Amino acid sequence: GLSKSYGSLEIFTDVDLAIDRGSKVVILGLNGAGKTTLLRMLAGVDKPDTGEVIPGHGLKVGYYAQEHDTLDVDRTVLENMRSSAPDMKDAEVRGILGSFLFSGDDVDKPAGVLSGGEKTRLALATIVASSANVLLLDEPTNNLDPASRAEILGALRNYSGAVVLVSHDEGAVEALNPERVVLLPDGVEDLWNEDYLDLITLA
Repeated sequence: GLSKSYGSLEIFTDVDLAIDRGSKVVILGLNGAGKTTLLRMLAGVDKPDTGEVIPGHGLKVGYYAQEHDTLDVDRTVLENMRSSAPDMKDAEVRGILGSFLFSGDDVDKPAGVLSGGEKTRLALATIVASSANVLLLDEPTNNLDPASRAEILGALRNYSGAVVLVSHDEGAVEALNPERVVLLPDGVEDLWNEDYLDLITLA
């Protein structure tokens, strides 16, 4: 099982999690329970202290970080997209950007001048363009205006790949319609049921 500590502070221990093709999983736990840390380990950003993350054949991970640290702030919206999907045709790239509410001159803005909500939309658009088949999403609806949030929830509903979601947003969890829940710090895994919705806003 996976475990992680910082100094003498143990974040979580012995978490076992299998992400199957197309599975939808939500991770719940109080602040400080290690939700972001677990996602970072699944994404390969952080190394676990014990255990290992074994990628399946053909796995392509798309990781959305709360801090937008996957974006290159000096490059434009369009350039960020192109670096995520170098083989995609320009019209297709612009089509994805349009579906995330970027159009016209928006695509030539440097990512660094975007608002928090715009950065969220761009980070998620780059993940979609990268043809990832597993999305690791850390609070993807934070700081979003209603139109952007609706766009993200629609994308979550329609996404056919696997998703592991950390969120305080009941609407995002309902849009995902998860099959399973993982409770941190204990790493307990359970089938999703509506009772867990009460824990989301507490987390």
